[in-house]
Amino acid sequence: MSKTKSYAQILIGSQLFLTAMAIHLSLRVAPPDLQQGGNSRISYVHVPAARMSIVIYIATAIKSSLFPLTKHPLFLRSSGTGTEIGAFSTLFMLVTGGFRGRPMWGTFRVWDARLTSVFILFLIYLGELRFQKLPVEPAPISIRAGPIDIPIIKSLVNWWNTSHQPGSIS
Repeated sequence: MSKTKSYAQILIGSQLFLTAMAIHLSLRVAPPDLQQGGNSRISYVHVPAARMSIVIYIATAIKSSLFPLTKHPLFLRSSGTGTEIGAFSTLFMLVTGGFRGRPMWGTFRVWDARLTSVFILFLIYLGELRFQKLPVEPAPISIRAGPIDIPIIKSLVNWWNTSHQPGSIS
C-alpha cells in the first residue's frame, strides 16, 4: 500500500505523456483525409479517448463493487486513480468532440443524445472525485449507481437519429 501512491502518479503521468504523443502524432504526423482534410485527424484522438473513458468507468465500477466485499484499501485507492484518469479522458473526449463537430455540423457543440449522456458520465466522475474528499465512503456508491449510463451512451445513436454516426462496434 505504501507504493500505490507512486504507482498512481506513474499511471497518471504516463497517460498524460501518451495523450500528448497521440495529439502530436494525430495532428502533425498523420496525413489529412482526401475529403475531410485535416479535420479527420481529430478522430484519431477523440475516439480512443471515448473508448478509454467508458472502459475506465467499467473497471472503476467493478473495483468499487469489490471494496465493500473485501474491505481491502487497494480497491479504494485504485478506483480513485481510475476516477481521475477517467474524468480526464471524458473531459478530453468532450473537448475534442467539439473541435471535430465545428467543421462537420457548423457549431462547436450540438447537444444531441450521446453528447448529453457523456456529459452525465462526466458529472458522475466529478461527483465521485468530490465524494473522495469526504470521510464517509459514498464514492463507491455513486460510481456503482452510474453503470446504467454506459449502455445508454452506446445505444443512443441507434435509438434516435442524432448527429453522431451509428455505432462502429456492434
